[in-house]
Amino acid sequence: MYVQRETDLGPGTYYRSGRISTVNGQYFFSTREGTLEGPYFTRLDAEREIQRYILRQRQAQGLLESRNF
Repeated sequence: MYVQRETDLGPGTYYRSGRISTVNGQYFFSTREGTLEGPYFTRLDAEREIQRYILRQRQAQGLLESRNF
């Protein structure tokens, strides 16, 4: 599912590239916000942490929205 964020300027075509990279044998992932998260020991660890990162971002957004009632 692709969802447009409120801060996105408008509809467009986005090309997904690999978000996981390796540096000196350690794994990192990049975020839409431009941060590089890691290091992780294995690619599997990095992939797992991507899912946790997304969950945390959604929870944070939910908290912000609930406070703006």
